Order: sequence, then structure tokens, then C-alpha cells
Amino acid sequence: MSDTRPDVLVIGGGVIGLSCALALARGGRAVTVLERATVGSGASHGNCGTITPSHALPLAQPGVVAQGLKWLLKPDAPLRIAPTLDPARLAWLARFALNCTQAQVERVAPAKAALLNHSRDLLERFVQAEGIDCEFGHEGELQVFRTRRALDAASVELDVLRAHGVPVEAWDGARVEREEPALKPGVAGGLYWPSDAHIRPDRYVAALAERVRAAGVRVCEQTEVTAFERDGTRLVAVRAGNERFVAPQVLLAAGAWSPLVARDLGLRVPIQPGKGYSITYSRPIRAPRRPLVLAEPRVCVTTWASGFRLGSTMEFAGYDDTLNRVRLDALVRGATEFLHEPVGAEHVEDWWGWRPMTTDDLPILGASERVRGLWFATGHGMLGMSMSNATAELVAAQMLDQDTPLDPDPYRPNRFAL
Repeated sequence: MSDTRPDVLVIGGGVIGLSCALALARGGRAVTVLERATVGSGASHGNCGTITPSHALPLAQPGVVAQGLKWLLKPDAPLRIAPTLDPARLAWLARFALNCTQAQVERVAPAKAALLNHSRDLLERFVQAEGIDCEFGHEGELQVFRTRRALDAASVELDVLRAHGVPVEAWDGARVEREEPALKPGVAGGLYWPSDAHIRPDRYVAALAERVRAAGVRVCEQTEVTAFERDGTRLVAVRAGNERFVAPQVLLAAGAWSPLVARDLGLRVPIQPGKGYSITYSRPIRAPRRPLVLAEPRVCVTTWASGFRLGSTMEFAGYDDTLNRVRLDALVRGATEFLHEPVGAEHVEDWWGWRPMTTDDLPILGASERVRGLWFATGHGMLGMSMSNATAELVAAQMLDQDTPLDPDPYRPNRFAL
């Protein structure tokens, strides 16, 4: 087995790992990326491509667990918690439930907003500077409600978001229908998020991978980590494929796989895979002008010149790798309630992916205090694409011993004793 000696070894070739690798390479480091499958093949591929400062409120909010329990026996519910006896999942759910308080919302929201707002600006500048053809659009996002009750419930925390730099406009039903003729009549109102944006995620990640390789990064696909070597508390080497990688800094950016990888280092990373689904079609004739969130069924709709995607749902079912047709069909039913043309003429792809969900809905970014030489960039939940650029800038600055653009404290691994 041969030895390879990069300055930094990145484990994970999704949008987070690639973004960090590029920032580190452009900062002068020799970087190698290990990807167990192919770059961008996980949650980076089939998500809805929305860039959403509007999602600064945490998933862990008062009432979320109670709602999940009500939907326990409803297989097509927007949030599904599958019955389980798995100790790791039960422990995660218990810790998540303890975080579902208003105090936690007020602690987490500013940290999420700071990362999302900064990343939104960095992404647009990066796409423009690099000339990336990923169908970037900055028309904002519109959350649409068919009942006044749902609209009123969603409007409770708007002042919290505005206070942390996330603008939002309340539209009445008439304006929503006027602005979005793709919608059926009967809309109660909408919330318009002007700072949100969208991209075609598969095209963006493919272009990002090209820039990574052009920066001199070695990208090893179909290369799964098989073992770690330690000398006391220091990480000495990583074994993967037929090579032994000896690097002074190892960055774990493996998304939902991160806890499985870190387990071999004796670390319990509090991440569970939150399974999301999407269906991609050709573009309908009466397609929405901007991304939509259909509030009651919790379906995201994204339109590009090259296609049309329905996505979302959250399923906590462990590392279940099956494509659940019931949950895919729920996306189409939800879209049918709202849209004149809920699907395109050509059915292109059914997809699922695991999102790395932490118990407090903040990513884990920074150096491990238990394993010297190990760094984390994981746990971005549903917002990996939205947070990727700011994550890369923040993590790379710490690894390069530079001033950080944001306060790193809210995201540090030590809050989970890592």
C-alpha cells in the first residue's frame, strides 16, 4: 500500500467537500478529495436547488415533534418519523425534542441567518466570476398558502427573520395569483422572500468539480475510507482504496455518512439522515416564474429553462436506501392542489437523498477537540447548497489560520463534545 501525502485530505465529494477543497487549494494547500461514489452524487444532486436565507429558522421548533408523532402512521406525511428501536436514532430524536423550544429558536436563528445570508452573496459572486452555467436566478421564492390558518401560523416568526437580515413581504391572495398565473385560484396569501435564489444543482456541482480539479486538487472517486490510524489523540493516516493518506489536516465533509465514518475514530456525531425526495420533469408550458413552496403539503417547486422539479418531504427512517413511491406520489398530489400543470410532459428522474440533520439544526464546522488534525464541515441539513460557499470560506480560514469572515463559535464541534 503506497503512501500519499497531501496537506489536506477532504473526505466527501459533495458540494460542501468540493467547496472547501477549492478554497483550501486556492489558499495554497495541496488537497486530495476522497469520494465513496462519484462527486455530487448524494444530496447535492437531486435537491431543488433553492438558495434560501428564508430558511433561517431551525427545524427544531415548538410543536414539531408533536406533529411528527401525529403523523406517525401516515406514510405520505410531509414529516415522517419511522417507528424504530435503533438506540442511535432514539437518542437523536430525544436530543432533537429537547431543542424544540423558543429559546433554541432564538439562539439558532441568528447563526443560521448569518451563514445563509453571507453564502447567498458569495454564491452569486462566484457564479458570475467563474462564468458557471447553472441557470442561476435571483427572482426570490414565494411561499403559497391556501388557508388563512396556515398563513397566520407561518407569519408568527417573521419579525425574528427580519431582525436577522432576512427580508420578507406579505402578499394577499390576489397579488399571489396575479404574480404567479401557474397557480390555481383560491390562494389565501403568500410570503415572498426576495433575497432567495436558485440554481440547477447538478450543473453547479459539475462545474464546481471542474474548478476543483483545475486548481490542482486530486479527486479520488469510488474510494471509500476503510481505516484510520492514530497516535494517541492525533490522527496520523487514513486508509482508502489501495493508498495510505498521511495528512496533517483531515476534513470530514461526508454529509449524512459523517457519523458512520467518524464512528471508527470513537466519535459520536449527532447526525441522522433526513431523507428527501424529488421528481424531475421537462418544463411545463404554464410553469411558475420563480421557485414556490406550497405550504400545506410542504412541496417545493423549482423551474429552470431546462426542466422542472418537485421536491421536499422529510423522512427519518435511518439509512434506508429504498425509493418510497408513496412519498413521491405525495409530491405530485400536493402540486396538483396548487398548479394548473403540476408535472411536465416528460418524466426525467425520480430521486431520493439523505440530508445530514443535526439535533440543533446548525452545521458542525471547525476543529475537533478530541482528535487532533481532524476538522468538520458537515451537518448542513436541508441547506448544504445554500450554506456551501460561506462554509468553505469559514472553514478554510480557520484551517489556514486566517481571520474568519463570521463568528465561528455557534458552529464549533465542541458543543457536541467532538
